[in-house]
Amino acid sequence: MQKVLFSLPRDLVARMRASIPPKQRSQVIDGLLEQELEKREQALYQCALEVEADDALGEEMKDWDITVGDGLNHDSG
Repeated sequence: MQKVLFSLPRDLVARMRASIPPKQRSQVIDGLLEQELEKREQALYQCALEVEADDALGEEMKDWDITVGDGLNHDSG
C-alpha cells in the first residue's frame, strides 16, 4: 500500500467526510479510481485496435520500414 497526496475542492471533501466513514474512504476512492482507469485503458485499447485495423495506415507505415536501421552502426569495431 502506498499513500498519495492530492488536492480536492473543499466542498467535495466536506461531502465526503459527511457521507463516507473514515475507514472506508480509501476503499471508495480506490474503487472509483479503478473504474476510471479501466474506462480509459479500454478506450486506449480500442483506439489501438482501430489503428491496427487501418489498412491505409498499415500500407503507409510499410514505406517507413526502410528507415528502421537509420543511424545505427552495426560495426562492432
